[in-house]
Amino acid sequence: MEQLNLYKQIYSAENTINTVRFVDLFCGMGGMRLGFEDALGSMGLAPNCVFSSEIKTHARQAYLDNFDDEYIHGDITQIDEKTMPDFDFLLAGFPCQAFSSAGKRMGFEDTRGTLFFDIARILREKMPKGFLLENVEGLVTHNDGTTLKTIVEILENIGYTVSYSVLDGKDFGLAQSRRRIYISGNLYGKKIKTPLPNKKSITIKEIVESHVLPIETEFTKKLFSHFSVDEIAGKQIKDKRGGENNIHSWSFALKGEITNEQKELLDALLRQRRNKKWADVIGIEWMDGMPLTQDMIREFYDVPNLKEMLDDLVKKNYLAFEHPKAKVGGRRVYDTGLEKGYNIITGKLSFEFNKILDLNGITPTIVATDALKLGVPIDGGIRPLTVREGLRLFGFCETYMLRNMSIAKAFDLLGNTVCVPVITEVSKALVEATMIERKGDNEAGILRKTI
Repeated sequence: MEQLNLYKQIYSAENTINTVRFVDLFCGMGGMRLGFEDALGSMGLAPNCVFSSEIKTHARQAYLDNFDDEYIHGDITQIDEKTMPDFDFLLAGFPCQAFSSAGKRMGFEDTRGTLFFDIARILREKMPKGFLLENVEGLVTHNDGTTLKTIVEILENIGYTVSYSVLDGKDFGLAQSRRRIYISGNLYGKKIKTPLPNKKSITIKEIVESHVLPIETEFTKKLFSHFSVDEIAGKQIKDKRGGENNIHSWSFALKGEITNEQKELLDALLRQRRNKKWADVIGIEWMDGMPLTQDMIREFYDVPNLKEMLDDLVKKNYLAFEHPKAKVGGRRVYDTGLEKGYNIITGKLSFEFNKILDLNGITPTIVATDALKLGVPIDGGIRPLTVREGLRLFGFCETYMLRNMSIAKAFDLLGNTVCVPVITEVSKALVEATMIERKGDNEAGILRKTI
């Protein structure tokens, strides 16, 4: 209670109603805003979003449906930072783009042509007390770490003390593993503490809508003609990888019945198609999955009727008969001068479902491209995730709604949003550090560093 009163006293010196002003950039469906507002509320502070920006049409609609804003600004690159209202904190879940000049130590110029540049120019002009940025975990290692180093250096040159950490949503009460980097900073020289995991991850069965029934399609009928629900729980369905946790299309005759011998052939081909020795034989640079000729296949699977078996698998679309690909200008293109061979044809996104969830576990990282291909086992069958289940996987409150929107668009938004509880915990640490340091400071004495 004493600490909450301290926050209020600090703000009441400047704002008579203890209001914290913030801007929400690349706001998407508003996940960062929800987490930040939850943090402020727990501290007895009143949030006031004075500016938001988003370019995607259905994200803007979702935002307006769930917040009281009358207007959302569009393309951030077209917004003049000098005309923006003053604010205390900046939030941004910015897209990760390659920095064409990163590593050349050009300072602020390093970010031109990227959307981080727009965050930097706004911070440089408005100098809020602090900021919170969120991005994919891959930012840590992008360009051998140079991209992140450039980002941090630019933020420090503007005048901020910067902290960052990689956190996983499953450690904050979610049924999803989602590792993301959180970059925060303030003007007062205070490092922000990394929030410790504070909740046990829940299981998928705790977020499932039990009243939504399974679906029946040709895919599911064939799948359950060969496997029980218990046998497929936690399994992936894809043809280009093996392992005990993987089911192949030929394992349940998805494209047509084949013999046990043909299944053995496909399993053998699956293991050999990545063998580096075949690249030398073919005369190409190694790649992940190469078409092998009949003579190559005979070296590891020699049967009298091999050609007939292979041709039947091509006819049924389990295999492709194609030229190898050579690397040309950084791209892979078919080399028609090389002999054709047989290759596994189907990628994971070609199937109606590519993973069956285990209700006693958690989901992998939800991405927009395949969120609807995650199968939920229920009542002896499977079905896709519902939108409400998707919202729960990210920690959105039950009152948050995605109205009048296709399920594809809904999961497009969800696949690019944030883990709300993680944002809440990082925001608490940010606001606490910033406000504690603010007490007794002479704001006019804080010098803005030049770039």
